[in-house]
Amino acid sequence: MTRDEAEAILTRAGEGPDDGFPLFEAALACAVHDEPDRDIDPAIALARQAGERLAARLKTESPEEAVAEALAGDLHLTGDLIAYDHPDNADIIAVAHRRKGLPVALGVFYLHAARIAGVKLHGVDFPGHFLLRIETEEGPLALDPFGEGRVVLPSELSRRALRTGLMPDVAAKLERLMAPISDRAVLIRLQNNIFARAQQARDWPRAERSALRRALLNPADHRPWLDVAAAREGQGALAGALQALARAQILDGGAAIAARAARERVRLRLN
Repeated sequence: MTRDEAEAILTRAGEGPDDGFPLFEAALACAVHDEPDRDIDPAIALARQAGERLAARLKTESPEEAVAEALAGDLHLTGDLIAYDHPDNADIIAVAHRRKGLPVALGVFYLHAARIAGVKLHGVDFPGHFLLRIETEEGPLALDPFGEGRVVLPSELSRRALRTGLMPDVAAKLERLMAPISDRAVLIRLQNNIFARAQQARDWPRAERSALRRALLNPADHRPWLDVAAAREGQGALAGALQALARAQILDGGAAIAARAARERVRLRLN
């Protein structure tokens, strides 16, 4: 798969509805877009095995047990405790090879397997740490893909929320904290992770690519174009930054003031 082919896949996914969003295919395209001309077959094989192992375990185990045992036990997918910020941890192809990654990158494999096996599993945009929500006969449970798919108790959820700076009254509202998000939003969160790390490392080309992927995945959102502009400015590509800022203004009039101010700053640098 080439970078152009990856962009075509992301464009189709972005233009389609949330229902039936091709999470794994789009996540794989994101990885290729970041670093093309790699062998994607091992990642595809792992995703297929995840669905097969989960379907097999569901015959004798509860959904939450089956998910954890299939993904973490059988396939050894777990969080990278040693080099958490390594770029490979956010790359689906690298995660498939290393069997380690960020919570949201691991979550892509969990969610893909659940879609194949018919398990009601969704991503949760939990503050500071991506989680999964699984529906059981006893009610919803939180699973931590970074922690080998184990169940996170409500008391632990509240403690984690408090550690992120949320007020106690908000941290106690578990149903709000556990609200499911779309598969599209899961993949956008992964790209946000990549952008933040690339920006911190001043890896502006990688930051630009991740912001462009967000723009393709959610074409109505003006915010990725502001990040594209910042990344291009970091590379000294001022004309390209102006184009991105103009795109942000077109998409959302509410961004006009901020984008206009940024455009003026960039334009002054051009003179």
